Amino acid sequence: MKRLPGSDLLDVNVWLALSDTRHAQHAAARQYWDRQRAAQVVFCRVTMLGLLRISSNAKAMQGQPFSNAEAWAIYQTFQGMPDCELRQEPPRLETAFASFTLDASLPHRLWTDAYLAAFAIAGSIRLVSFDSDFKRFTGLERLQLEG
Repeated sequence: MKRLPGSDLLDVNVWLALSDTRHAQHAAARQYWDRQRAAQVVFCRVTMLGLLRISSNAKAMQGQPFSNAEAWAIYQTFQGMPDCELRQEPPRLETAFASFTLDASLPHRLWTDAYLAAFAIAGSIRLVSFDSDFKRFTGLERLQLEG
């Protein structure tokens, strides 16, 4: 399949769904991966850490976590793909992040979402997530997956 030009920054919820066939959103994540993804798929340090942390957490994984070694192997498998990379913070990230987080109406639970939105905007990357909270971030190109 021909990939869309550009890059996609995947939210942790998409990386988790792709990584675990038992995940409730696995089929939707696979459909995105097989049919809708951009030419380059991107981790940032926050999404990389989120995948490692959550996939090895028993409570988050309904009592069936991956071991630390398995979590690393999953991440390294993605990183070994030619169209997947860990991207460094783009210039102007902090400016974009500050613009979102200085808004007094931003709930504290959305600080990480604000960071991911700012990363995507500053890097001219589409953000892909199952989370609808990203619609609040002006100027963000996003794909909200259903599933």
